[in-house]
Amino acid sequence: MSPEQASLVQNSFRQVVPIREKAAELFYGRLFETDPTTPPLFAGKDMREQGAKLMTTLGMVVAGLKRPEEIVPAAQALARRHVAYGVTEAQYATVGAALLWTLRQGLGEGFTPEVEAAWTAAYTLLAGVMIEAAKAA
Repeated sequence: MSPEQASLVQNSFRQVVPIREKAAELFYGRLFETDPTTPPLFAGKDMREQGAKLMTTLGMVVAGLKRPEEIVPAAQALARRHVAYGVTEAQYATVGAALLWTLRQGLGEGFTPEVEAAWTAAYTLLAGVMIEAAKAA
């Protein structure tokens, strides 16, 4: 991921922050719609609270894109927790697709091909780190 792509992700995420509750709602709605294996992972969870956690974690990752030495250990720890929750490797793809769909909805015309490519690169990098950590767990 290039520094320019990291900047595109960080700048576009600033536009998501004001609509973070709606973005989280859109994300989980899309995820559950496209991957029926995911709703059971959240059974009994307060989805507003889960959405807030999602946006906090996403904000931390986005802020650290230019400092991978800080976010990689956090992403690895998150992946190990996800293994305990029952998350599978295949679900990383549907999460990525739901994230990009959500960003497209939230950013509208601001979700340019360059912004989409930057988010794709960021998510691919993060998911790769998490999948490897999950396999090692």
